[in-house]
Amino acid sequence: MITPTSDILNSTDPDITGSYHAIQRARQAAVDLAIQTNTAIVTSINGKVVRIPATELIKQRQLSA
Repeated sequence: MITPTSDILNSTDPDITGSYHAIQRARQAAVDLAIQTNTAIVTSINGKVVRIPATELIKQRQLSA
């Protein structure tokens, strides 16, 4: 079962709410490391395994800045 993000952020349990933010920090650390080491991130998008190379991560970061 997948819990929608809004349910997680509105939880009365601070551990559940905090877990969302911890996952976001872990994702950012993984992207930082991939860029520093010129490697890719492997993730799932819409149920499909996708490899995102460091060059694409850099482009995404520049667009969001």
